[in-house]
Amino acid sequence: MGAKVLKHAKIYTGDQVIDDGYIRFDQQILAVGPVYEYVAQAGDEVKNVQGLTIVPGFIDVHAHGGYGYDAMDGDPEQIDTMATKMMRNEGVTTLFATTMTQSNDNIAHAMRGVKAAAAKNPIIQGVHLEGPFISAIYKGAQPEQYIKDPNTELLGEWNELSGGLVKLITYAPEDEGAAAFEDYCLANGIVPSVGHSNATREQLLNSKATHVTHLYNAQREFKHRQPGVTGHAMLEDNMRAELICDGFHIVPDMIRLAFDQKGPERIELVTDSMRSKGMPEGESELGGQKVFVKDKQARLADGTLAGSVLQFIDAFKNIQRFTGCSMYEAVLMSSVNQAEEFHLDSKGLLAAGRDADLNLLDQNLDLQATYSYGTEYHPE
Repeated sequence: MGAKVLKHAKIYTGDQVIDDGYIRFDQQILAVGPVYEYVAQAGDEVKNVQGLTIVPGFIDVHAHGGYGYDAMDGDPEQIDTMATKMMRNEGVTTLFATTMTQSNDNIAHAMRGVKAAAAKNPIIQGVHLEGPFISAIYKGAQPEQYIKDPNTELLGEWNELSGGLVKLITYAPEDEGAAAFEDYCLANGIVPSVGHSNATREQLLNSKATHVTHLYNAQREFKHRQPGVTGHAMLEDNMRAELICDGFHIVPDMIRLAFDQKGPERIELVTDSMRSKGMPEGESELGGQKVFVKDKQARLADGTLAGSVLQFIDAFKNIQRFTGCSMYEAVLMSSVNQAEEFHLDSKGLLAAGRDADLNLLDQNLDLQATYSYGTEYHPE
C-alpha cells in the first residue's frame, strides 16, 4: 500500500508557511513542500484538499479529563477512550494526562492506569502531576486535606508507577523541601512548574521552576509592590506560560497582555479540562467534589472555577481572536513550543521523519479531520 498525499492545502509546518503545498506520509511524514515539488509515486493515495489548511496536531500538556472520563479514575480503558475522543473532536494528537491533589493511594492508582493506557494509546505521551505539593492559600479546586510539602520520595514512587511518564509537575516552590525536589525533577526529565503557589518573586528567583501552570489562575497575583508568581512568569524569559483561553479563566484583555509580554514562543495553550468537557451541562465531579457546569463554565458550589470544559480547537481559535496573533503564531503556541520544551522530538513540526500528526481545518478553523500517526479520524 502506498503513502497518503494531501495536495493543494495551505500548510503551516511550524517553521514555515506553504501557500499551495502537499504532504506525503504513512505513519511518519515522508515529505512536505510546495505542490510543484510533488512527484507521483506508484500506489500513492492522493487527496485534493484545496481551500483547507493543515497544521500540526495539537499538544495538550494540561488536561484532566473529558467526555465523562478523568485521569484520576485510573481506568486504562476510559483513559484510552478519553484521549481518543480528544484527538477526534479537538485535534489533540499528544496528551499529558493530568492528575490532581488527592490521597497517595488515589494518585498511585491513577499512575498505574495512565501507564496501562499509554501502552495501548501512543497519544498519551506523559503525565502532568498537578499537586499535591501545592499551597493551601491558592488551592483553587484542589481538595485541601490532601495538600502536602514537596516530597521527593513520593514523587519518585509515582514516577516509577507511571513507567517514567511524569513529564511536568505543578508545585509550590516556597514550601519546605522544594530545592531537593527540584533537583530530583531536573535529574529525571521532569519540568518543574510553579502553580497553586503563594511564592514571591524573590523566592522564585531562587527556584528552578521554568514553567507556570495556568498563568494568572491560582497563584500569588501581580501587584505593584510584589510581582508574585504572575509577574515573575511575565518577566523571566526562561519561564514558559500556560494559558487557558476560554475567556472565563482569563479575560481576553489579560490574555493579550500576556501575549504581548511573553511573545508566541513562550506561551503554551492548555485546556485544563475536566470530565464534563463534551458532555451536557449539569452536575459533575472533580476530585471527589461536586462541580456544576453551566454556560461553558465548570465551578464548585462556592463559585470557584474547577477546571474547564474548553476544547483545544476552541483555544486555538480564541487565542487568534483575543490577541490578533497570526495562524503561524497560534501553531507555535499549540504544538511547536510544547514539543520543544518537553523534548517530544517526533512531534510539533510537520517535517520528514516526524510522526504524521496533523489537523485539517476549514476557512472557519473548524476541524475537518485529524491524522494521528497517519490514520485519518473525524469529529464524532
